[in-house]
Parts: sequence; structure tokens; C-alpha cells
Amino acid sequence: MADLLNSPQTSGKSASPRSAAEVEALVREHLPLVGYIARETSSRLPRHLDSDDLTGAGALALVQAAQSFDPSLGVPFARFANTRIRGAMIDQMRQRDWATRSLRSRARALAVTSEALTVALGRTPVDSELAAASGLTESEIGEIRGGQDRASLLSLDSFTPEGEGLAATLRDPAPQPEDALVAAERVGYLRDAIAELPDRLRLVVSGYYLEGRPLTELATELNVTQSRVSQLRAEGLELLREALSRLLEADAKAGAGAVGQPTQGARGRRRDAYVDAVARRSTLSSRVDVGRYLSSASDVDARL
Repeated sequence: MADLLNSPQTSGKSASPRSAAEVEALVREHLPLVGYIARETSSRLPRHLDSDDLTGAGALALVQAAQSFDPSLGVPFARFANTRIRGAMIDQMRQRDWATRSLRSRARALAVTSEALTVALGRTPVDSELAAASGLTESEIGEIRGGQDRASLLSLDSFTPEGEGLAATLRDPAPQPEDALVAAERVGYLRDAIAELPDRLRLVVSGYYLEGRPLTELATELNVTQSRVSQLRAEGLELLREALSRLLEADAKAGAGAVGQPTQGARGRRRDAYVDAVARRSTLSSRVDVGRYLSSASDVDARL
């Protein structure tokens, strides 16, 4: 209380200077008036404000009233302070209200009309009836409601005894750290596997899946038929699946670099050589670069 009384914001010139003790006595005697007015005014309180906001503004106004009160004017202090406190609370609501005074006035008038029609009709009026009674168009009624919705704020804090507030309904779309780590390693393997593909296969796979180029365009660039490009795409995907399945399985069993038993035949040896090349190219630090993974994921989302 002493800090509030001595605050620079509450200092004012009084017609008859009074001591701090006299000011404090007035404030203490009439402090319940602040709570009474706050409770009375709270019926008009926007949802994003609470009575504490009004009480704080009213208490400050009470101190200012005690400092500037002139008893020679013949006005009782309670009446003088009442006016100052109510004005401060109204100013507080207006400052924190996102809606314009015009919108609030039109909304109140519309609410009065709606209540009167509800009583007369015995049911909630439809927009056409409300428009006819209020002199507004249905479009204008929609604009008023939309303006009220946009100006309404909700607290993220809990507002039920069970603790289920608005914050409880919000979800973070970002992956959890462990999920991001696993996904980053898989993307890292895929990136290295594409880089180790033979030139023609890498051109087709990267062009079709990463750059969104049509097969006809890729066929023209390679000077082959569209059917041949489809075959190259299938070959590239088969190599990618082979490398990823073997390397990820090896990681799960024995750590990076273990690529399983060699396969038989010339084709099998070529696959083994390819998988070995991917394993040599891919390092743990490059694969688990979560920042790079999240950045690339954000770029994909932006393109989508």
C-alpha cells in the first residue's frame, strides 16, 4: 500500500495538501468500494480480462482520488472516488479490448433485439427475422458476429477444475527428439544411397522423385524411350531398397558398416559393391544431422 501511495503515477496536486497518513486513511476506509465496483462491472468484462485487472486499475484510481480530493467542493469523497474508479475500470477494459467501440455498440444493440425476439417468438430467431427487426442486412449481422469472434481472446491457462484448458488441446507438430534422430538417420542413408547410384539411374530417380520432372522429359534428355526410363527408375528404386534394408538391418544388429553376407552371381556382386559404397560414404555424424533433416523437411512442407 505504501509503494502504491508513493508511486510517481499516483502523485497529483491537491487543492488542499494532505499528509500521506491522511491519504492512506482515506484509501483504507474506501478500499472495499473498489471490490464492489469491480464485481458490478465484471458483467461487461471481456473474456480475456479478469476481475484482478479491474481491481488493480480501480485501486490506483482510488489513491489518485484520495490525493486530489478537495472537500471544499461539498462532494462526498465516496461519490468522488466512485466516479474516478468506474472511469479507470472502463478505460482499462477499452485499452485491452481488440474490438472497436462501434462494433461493441452494434453488437449490444443486436443482442437486445435478439433477446426481445426470443421472448416474443418463444424461440431463437433466425437471421432473416433478426435482420428485419434490427434494420440490418443478414450480411451485416454476419460481419458483426465475425468481428466479435475475432476480438475474443482465450487464455491458454486452465479454466476447468480438471485442468483441461485451451493449452491442453494444443499439440506440437514437430517430431520428438528420438523420432527426429531415427528419421534423420534414414534420410541420411537415403541421401547417400542416391548419391552412389550409377549416373543414369541417379538422374532418373532424382529427376522424377525429387525434382518432379516427367518421364517424357527425362527420356528426351537421355535420348531413350519412355519405357526405358521406366526401367531405369525401377532399377534405381530396387538398388535403393536393397541398400537401405541391408544397412538399416545391419545397424540394428551389429552397428554401422556391417552389411550382411555377400550374395552370389555377377548381379549380386554389383549390388554388394553398391551397398559397400553407400556404407563407406555414409558416416554416423552425417546421417544423424537432425538440423539438416528438419530443415529439409521444412522445405518440403513449404513446397507442398
